[in-house]
Amino acid sequence: MGSIGRYIFRTTLGAFVVICVSVTALMWITQALRDIDLMTNQGQSVFVFIGITGLIIPLLVLIIAPIALMIAVAHVLNKLGNDSELIVMNAAGMPPWVLFRPFLAVGIVVSLLVAAISIYVSPWGLRELRRWANEVSEDVVTNILQPGRFTKMFGGTLTLHIRERLPNGQLLGILIDDQRDPKERTTILAEQGDIVKNGRVLLLVLQNGSVQRHETGQRDPALVLFDSYGFDLSWLSSNRSLKYSARERYLWELYDPTRTDTEFSDQPEQIRAEFHDRITAPLYPLAFVVLTYDYLGAPRTTRQSRSMSLAAAIGATSALRGLGFVGMIAGVKTPAALLLPYLGLITTFVLGYFAISRGVIIEPPAFVTNAITAITERIAQRAGAVMGQTP
Repeated sequence: MGSIGRYIFRTTLGAFVVICVSVTALMWITQALRDIDLMTNQGQSVFVFIGITGLIIPLLVLIIAPIALMIAVAHVLNKLGNDSELIVMNAAGMPPWVLFRPFLAVGIVVSLLVAAISIYVSPWGLRELRRWANEVSEDVVTNILQPGRFTKMFGGTLTLHIRERLPNGQLLGILIDDQRDPKERTTILAEQGDIVKNGRVLLLVLQNGSVQRHETGQRDPALVLFDSYGFDLSWLSSNRSLKYSARERYLWELYDPTRTDTEFSDQPEQIRAEFHDRITAPLYPLAFVVLTYDYLGAPRTTRQSRSMSLAAAIGATSALRGLGFVGMIAGVKTPAALLLPYLGLITTFVLGYFAISRGVIIEPPAFVTNAITAITERIAQRAGAVMGQTP
């Protein structure tokens, strides 16, 4: 790769990093705002909030990286075209493949990044997100349960209240109203209580209180006094076995789910579709580079508009990625639909090779260009007329 190739490589890679980081940060903020209740309602620190919401970033990069690469390649090619550098390179006898190599090198770098995220990083982040979310839910008694407040869970069917929390973690003045069982309502009052954890068992051990049970259809409740009573909180424990979804599984688990835990042997249709989506994910950055270069890589004179070619490149890449999404979704029920992404990618690479090797200038049909030009001129005339009538 010569000096021109290194210049194009650095420019394209730098533009990709800027675009990918900017769009990912914007999408992360949008997603993080949905979980702001971790700090407001659930009493978690800002570090826990950033840590939990940050685990979704690899998944966002997996989706955004091919699009960011397409925008970066289009930006660099438009810059080279506007500065007449493409015309100069072509006039100097530079073959199309030589100019394409630095863009291909950036595409390979992005493909390797996408492959690493798809195979390991994204499933790991989603697993940690699930585990961390369970740990936060386990801290409901110690962090969320604030003295003097009535904390409702399970849609309001379970209410917890404490009067005071001592520095050693002991709870005083405890009220528990449990209506999760539609056949019975249980109300527990206790002077004090402690959280006891033993393996997967999490108990709230209450002392000096009463249990009042009122069965549906009975007039009088049953009242029992106790010196010590254990209220089961194991449903809050993060140590219970977690059932991972197809997106949360590593690639080798998708390849042979029966080889791992039995939790990975369910929903074989979704596992199959997710496996093929992971396989094709690293190919989309390369396909986007090929499509963008096919439409914008050839030199053009000032009379040949690049705007229509840019719009066509955007449409082609959108159609290719949309075909992948349709194939994955439809492939859950119809395995034959999983061939659609492969057919789209193979067609892109074959036709792209032909266009690049021949130096073909791909442009929209003349009637489409003329129609858009006529509409643009009409809008400009009407806007000028309106502006002329404005005092």
